[in-house]
Amino acid sequence: MARSNFAERLRRMLMMVPWVLEAGGSTVAELAARFGVSEDDVVRDLNLVMCCGVPPYGAEHMISVMLDDDGTVLAWKGPYFNRPMRLTPTEGFAVLAAGRALLDVPGADSAALGGALSKLESALGSGSVSVDLGAPPFLSLVRDAVESGARLSVSYYSAWRDEVTSRSIDPWLVFSQEGRWYVTALDASSGEVRHFRVDRLRSAAATGETFVVPGGVRPPPRVFSGGQDTTEVELDLPPSARWVVETYPAVSVDELADGRLQVRLAVTGERWLERLLLRVGPEARVLSPPSLTHVAPTAATRLLARYTAP
Repeated sequence: MARSNFAERLRRMLMMVPWVLEAGGSTVAELAARFGVSEDDVVRDLNLVMCCGVPPYGAEHMISVMLDDDGTVLAWKGPYFNRPMRLTPTEGFAVLAAGRALLDVPGADSAALGGALSKLESALGSGSVSVDLGAPPFLSLVRDAVESGARLSVSYYSAWRDEVTSRSIDPWLVFSQEGRWYVTALDASSGEVRHFRVDRLRSAAATGETFVVPGGVRPPPRVFSGGQDTTEVELDLPPSARWVVETYPAVSVDELADGRLQVRLAVTGERWLERLLLRVGPEARVLSPPSLTHVAPTAATRLLARYTAP
């Protein structure tokens, strides 16, 4: 069974449907560009929305969505959704907290959502909810560099390769995803656009040089999606390691009759794979490629030697 990121998809739909309703319609291409996903993803999301509603799931309790052959998207609220909702304080706090988190979703209409949340917060009581992702040490510096177009000299810890490297970057965009802060930047050492985790910056300072941010820079739908430098690894994991596919973007997941999982992951470094296998335990095995089947036993032997050495 192929794995999908249901949490990201749900957040996207919670922003997409109100936006289409407010705009009075849209197109598949426009929604794909606005929310940073493929047109196929938009079609799958809209097909799922057509099945959503509230009990007893009559026509008046459903959100109606029309997807035309030419890519036009129209949506209507049923009578149930046009009636003012009465929330208990507990429900109000839950909606407010979820709404604060949605403000960081790519494509979110922050002005409209922010205004609605302010009204809800006022009804619940001033200063009722604050959703804070936590600020890494260099977040303010990176944000200022994005605003001023200042090139940065940074040292960065790569978890994939378990090493710290120095490089110059042109930070284009700061965004949050799955509870972490990232910066989209042009890496001067490789000439490639990459997404760096801000909390993995070991140092950062302005070089005195400046740059111009290109137009159309948007957060990616998923930070890590593989590339030419990645290796696809097939793993055999015990049922207790289901957290792996819930934590990392898997290429594919097959569940066997005995509950074991065969998972394909794109990895860029052997050190990261070592740490993953050690966390899973001795029941984890690398099935392919053959060049990496030694990773788990080699890492375990090296680790045990540190405890037995005099």
